[in-house]
Amino acid sequence: MSRRTPALIAAAVLLPLALTACSTPEGDEPTGNKAAAKSDGFPYTVTNCGVTTTYQAPPKRVVTMNQHVTEIMLELGLTKSLVGTAYLDDKVLPKYAKDYASVPVIAKEYPSYEQVLASNPDFVYGGYSSAFTAGDGRGREAFKKSGIETRLNTESCAKADTPMETLYEEIREVGRTFGVTDRAEAWIKQAEADNAATAKKLKDLKALPVFVYDSGDKTAFTAGGKGIGNELIKRAGGTNIFADLDKSFGDASWENVVARKPEAIVIYDYGSTTVAQKKKRLLDDPALADIPAIKNKRFAVMPLSDAVLGVRVPAAVEKLAAQLHPAATTS
Repeated sequence: MSRRTPALIAAAVLLPLALTACSTPEGDEPTGNKAAAKSDGFPYTVTNCGVTTTYQAPPKRVVTMNQHVTEIMLELGLTKSLVGTAYLDDKVLPKYAKDYASVPVIAKEYPSYEQVLASNPDFVYGGYSSAFTAGDGRGREAFKKSGIETRLNTESCAKADTPMETLYEEIREVGRTFGVTDRAEAWIKQAEADNAATAKKLKDLKALPVFVYDSGDKTAFTAGGKGIGNELIKRAGGTNIFADLDKSFGDASWENVVARKPEAIVIYDYGSTTVAQKKKRLLDDPALADIPAIKNKRFAVMPLSDAVLGVRVPAAVEKLAAQLHPAATTS
């Protein structure tokens, strides 16, 4: 898929630009404020997906690649730190629309290395590992050589089977990096409360076997057992029929879809193929006719941005639960 497999972009040629993380664009904070930042938790050292970085102060000029990390920045009130963004899967939430509109969009999908450098960032934040594909010139090491620090959303490298805790840690580390720990902890506290409220509504309900249909024709591209997508299904009162797929996303055979008899199908909504077209593809396939979810036309829909490691997750759990168990969640 294009959001996880980068579009074909001509290989970027490294520019001999003397960019450093200590560039001082117009409007930077005075030295006194930098000293204050140090007293508020800096220097701060963090290891992210194998890359260890020490920040002496919060980054000031940030480029984000992929929607869910852009929305993390906006949720934490860091709009003024953004000098460029790229790659939406769908629309940003209405609450972020005004702030998002104030940020330059440097590319519709992944920008080239030169396009990123043209924004003069001191920090690049990628959502999927494809954001930092070395073959396209955007490797994390290449940015480091230009004095630009990077962060990759930890869903791309997390090993622990606790995706909600991984989300909290992502928010916490971004908050620490930008010196807004209080905002990050407030968000986590509210998320924990929202998740607990949804769990209370679903207590003692039988979990529904669920198949996620992202895309695919010859095979089904679906949610595996790793990552927040699987966690969403569990917390919404479902059981992912491909939880044994040892990755966040992957291909499954249609024969296995039939054999595992899902009672509900969750369709990921994004891109040029509409939800109606995806439903039609599933309903018109004679090989799938005996699946309980197809017989009963039991579908749920989620925007793709709800199903990745970002700030939409707690609300997405509640929305999915309402589609899988409407009687329990409307009382």
